[in-house]
Amino acid sequence: MENEIKNLRKAASRIKKAIEDKERIVIYGDADLDGVTSVIILRETIKNLGGETSAIYFPDRESEGYGISTEGLEHLKSFSPAFLVALDCGIGNFKEIKLAKKIGFKVIVIDHHEILDKLPEAEIVVDPKQKGDKYYFKGLATAGIVFKLSEILLNNIFTENLRENFLELVALATLADMMPRENENESFIEGGLFALENSWRPGIKIFFTTDYLRDYLTPGQKVSKMISILNVRDVENKLPASFRLFTSQSLAEAEKILEKLIEKSEKRREKINEIIKEIEERIQKGKECIIFEGDTNFDFTLISVVASILSQKFEKPAFIYKKLKEESQGTVRVPAGIDSVSLMKKCKKYLTSYGGHQQASGFRLKNENLEKFKKCLISHFKK
Repeated sequence: MENEIKNLRKAASRIKKAIEDKERIVIYGDADLDGVTSVIILRETIKNLGGETSAIYFPDRESEGYGISTEGLEHLKSFSPAFLVALDCGIGNFKEIKLAKKIGFKVIVIDHHEILDKLPEAEIVVDPKQKGDKYYFKGLATAGIVFKLSEILLNNIFTENLRENFLELVALATLADMMPRENENESFIEGGLFALENSWRPGIKIFFTTDYLRDYLTPGQKVSKMISILNVRDVENKLPASFRLFTSQSLAEAEKILEKLIEKSEKRREKINEIIKEIEERIQKGKECIIFEGDTNFDFTLISVVASILSQKFEKPAFIYKKLKEESQGTVRVPAGIDSVSLMKKCKKYLTSYGGHQQASGFRLKNENLEKFKKCLISHFKK
C-alpha cells in the first residue's frame, strides 16, 4: 500500500500484543528533541491503552556514541526478557541489536535516518527510507512516524484533545530536526503550532505564561526560541531536560527546570562563540574543501550547533569532533545538495560507527584514523 509506511501496522499489532500479554516494555530513545518527543508520545499511547512502560533509556552521545549502546543494554539488562522499542535510533546498530537479542530483548526499530548497507536484525523495522517502502513521503521526523503509529493504536479512542497534545510535540520535533516543511509535515507543524499556545502540559505552558517569549512576535519565532532552549543539555537521573520538562506535573516544577535551562543557555552561547572563533582562526591558514576540526576541549553538546553555523557561513561540509582518550565522537553538517551519509559511507573503513540524515549526521572513530578519514573525505568530496 502506497498510502502507508511499510511495517507500521505490523509494529502497532506487536505493541498491542505486548500490552495484552503484559510483556515488559522498554523504550529506548535518542536524547535529542525528536527522540524525546517520540518516547513521550509512545509512552502516553501505551498508557491510554491500559499498558505501562517498565523502563525508558536515553543514551549519552558523548560517552556511549549514537543510538543503541552496549552501556545502555547493560543498564537495561535487569528488565530482560522484555520488548524493546528503539525510537529515532537503531537503524545502524547492527552489533548492538544482536547483543540485545542475546540478552533476551525482542526489538522493534522505528527510525527515520538514512539506511546504511543493510537493515539490523530486529523483529520489525519501520523506516520510510528502507527498501520496499512505497510511502509517498520520506521526510517525516520519527515523532511524525510515532504519531501515525499512535493513530493506528488508539483508533477510536484517539480524542481531539489527545491528538492536539501529540501534535504539539510532533511540530517541535519536526522543526528541531529541520525536516522539510512540505506534505504531511506542513499540516503537523500548522496543527502543532496552534496547539502549543493552548497546551495543558505544564512544561509547554510555562513558556507562554511567563514573560520569556514576550519579545518574539510570530508563532515561528516563539518556537525557534523554545527549541534553542530545549536543546540545552542538562541530564538528571539519565533523563534529558526536555523529557523532564514535558512530563513535569506542575507549573512550579516546570518553571524550575526552565529557569535552569535559560541560565545554561546564556553560558552555552558564549562557549559556542569561543569554539567558532578558535576554528575560524585555524582554518584561515588552509584552503581545504571541507572543515575538519576537533579538540579535547570542545564541549560535545555544542559541536552540532558549531558545525551548523560554520557549514552555513563557509558553504562547506563541516566535520567537528570532540577528541576523547582513544576515540573521537563527531558531528557533520553540510550545505543543501550534499549527502553527508553517503560521503561517509565511502570512507566507512575508518569509522567505528556513523549515520544520520543527508544534511546532519554523526560519526565515531579511533583517533589513529582521524587523518586517514579526513584525507579520504577530501578525495571523495573533490570527485
